[in-house]
Amino acid sequence: MTDTGSISDGFHTFDELYEFRLLYHAYAARAWLDAGYPVVRSWKHHDGEPCFGGGWFIVVAQLPTGQVSNHYRTGGWSLFGDVPEVETAPVWDGHNTADVARRLRTLLGGEGPASVSR
Repeated sequence: MTDTGSISDGFHTFDELYEFRLLYHAYAARAWLDAGYPVVRSWKHHDGEPCFGGGWFIVVAQLPTGQVSNHYRTGGWSLFGDVPEVETAPVWDGHNTADVARRLRTLLGGEGPASVSR
C-alpha cells in the first residue's frame, strides 16, 4: 500500500501541497479578518458533532462571495491563533470545492465592490 502523502506530481508531494494549503489559508484568514470579513474556527460542526469524529477543526470565512471553509488536523490550530474560536461552526451553506474555487476567483477577480484585485 502506498503512503498517499508521499505521492508526487514530479514537483510536490501531497503532504507538501496540503501544508501549503494550510499555510496559505492561515494567511488568508488573517487578511480576511483585517478586511472585516467574519472568520471563525471550531472543533465542532454546526450540529455540535466533533469534526470528523475528533482531532480535526474547521475554519469558516463568510466572504462577500459566499462561505468558504477547510478542515485541518489538530497540529494546525495555532496557525489560526488570530481567528476567533467558537463553540460550533456556522451553519454550512452546502458549498463544495467547486463553489469555494468560484467564490475565491470572483473575490480575486475584481467582480463586485468587495474584491481584492489591484
